[in-house]
Amino acid sequence: MPIARENLMTLEAYSKIRKSSAPEFISHRKLRTVHLGDHINVQFEDEVTMRRQIQEMLHIEKIFDEEGIQAEIDTYAALVPDGTNWKATLLIEYPDLHERKRELARLIGVEDRMFVEVEGHERIYAIADEDLERENAEKTSAVHFLRFEFGKAARAAVRAGAHVKLGCDHTNYPARTNIAPETLASLAGDLQ
Repeated sequence: MPIARENLMTLEAYSKIRKSSAPEFISHRKLRTVHLGDHINVQFEDEVTMRRQIQEMLHIEKIFDEEGIQAEIDTYAALVPDGTNWKATLLIEYPDLHERKRELARLIGVEDRMFVEVEGHERIYAIADEDLERENAEKTSAVHFLRFEFGKAARAAVRAGAHVKLGCDHTNYPARTNIAPETLASLAGDLQ
């Protein structure tokens, strides 16, 4: 179901279930997060995560007018997979400020070197930051938005249970990991 103003909760209704629904949402978010090495987390988005993000923004910003609600929907709805892809938020995490500054300078272009590898198929490289540029000549951003676009055969393979790896082949952050079966089961539901 696409995210539309009519199927969002009112601020009052969301406020009533916000705390009680948090553990279930955190569990869902955790299921769809893949850690790549020590400093990159990839959070695969879906309708549930984006609906919660919109509800949170409306709650925090106290947005209740139609125009403001639609602006939030327009901002986040693009991150909901459409059946041929996985969409994700890439987080580069270095707790120490100086280390983060140094590493973000070393990791320029990392978002374009992210890939998924479906068993028996070519690597699928991320299409990054389609909304706006998130790096400059000095550094990359700590947050990027990725889209992995699957061909029909790769989609069918994932849905049939093929193993999938998430990786990065950036010179300064070479890493690969198997996507856990339970995570992959959730992500397979994003593909038609």
